[in-house]
Amino acid sequence: MDKVVITAALCGAGTFKWNNENVPYVPEEFAAEARKCYEAGAAIVHIHGRDPETGMPTPDLAITKRIIDAVRDAAPELIINMSTAIAPGLDPESRIKPIHDNLPELASFNSATMNFALVDHKDNSIITEIVFENTFSTMRFFADSLIELKVKPEIELYDFGGFYNIQLLNEQGNFFDPPHHYQLVFGVAGGVPFTPMTFSAFLSLLPPEATWSVCGVGREQIRAGMCAAALGGHVRVGLEDNTRTEAGEMAKGSYEQVAWAVRIVKAAGREIATPAEARAILSLPTK
Repeated sequence: MDKVVITAALCGAGTFKWNNENVPYVPEEFAAEARKCYEAGAAIVHIHGRDPETGMPTPDLAITKRIIDAVRDAAPELIINMSTAIAPGLDPESRIKPIHDNLPELASFNSATMNFALVDHKDNSIITEIVFENTFSTMRFFADSLIELKVKPEIELYDFGGFYNIQLLNEQGNFFDPPHHYQLVFGVAGGVPFTPMTFSAFLSLLPPEATWSVCGVGREQIRAGMCAAALGGHVRVGLEDNTRTEAGEMAKGSYEQVAWAVRIVKAAGREIATPAEARAILSLPTK
């Protein structure tokens, strides 16, 4: 029976304690949350560095290293996936330096420059917005860096154009060896929403040997996760994407959403992958 890899995205760059008091800021909070997520069934944790005093996302190397070291000490079994987005307005060198310093097994690889906004769905107003810059030269720089470091990319697809950007880079050569791992992201304003059409269109594009996971923002987390569990994909949850439980209550932590993901995976007749099994499923490189 095929197994499902569950990722817990612990904080992101745009979720704060005023959104949910359980968003981690300090290394000890990251460590405790990562351990709870592992015990609940997660194989991967996705991490953005946070300034422990302000809670703002940061590329600071010393702060990031303390967070990563704390997570590794608390849950050494877990696969660590680090962000290369980190925070708005950073140059490519600042975005990749934490990867050089910490050598995670996975790192995000964003596939397009785009409008990136969060929306209040009560009135469709824009809460916050940026231009998320990922030019071809930036992607080439990140690809060269990750290949040298033997860090596998998690290719983030926010829309269909991102997929074709990746195909162009692949055809140029000196790109990542297959099988590629894709994260299908739904619900960011500037990207695609989750609908049966967008979901099936993404799946129709992916190479047969590829692995894929879904990430849904806010209410999209539930729908995307359920469909991925039923149709052969992997599932990402966590306070980065959604501050609430499936019942609409404020989540006590990302681990509570991991427990929900475990339930839907089992309801779909599949099993949960351990971190060791996830490494094999995702063809992670041996360092």
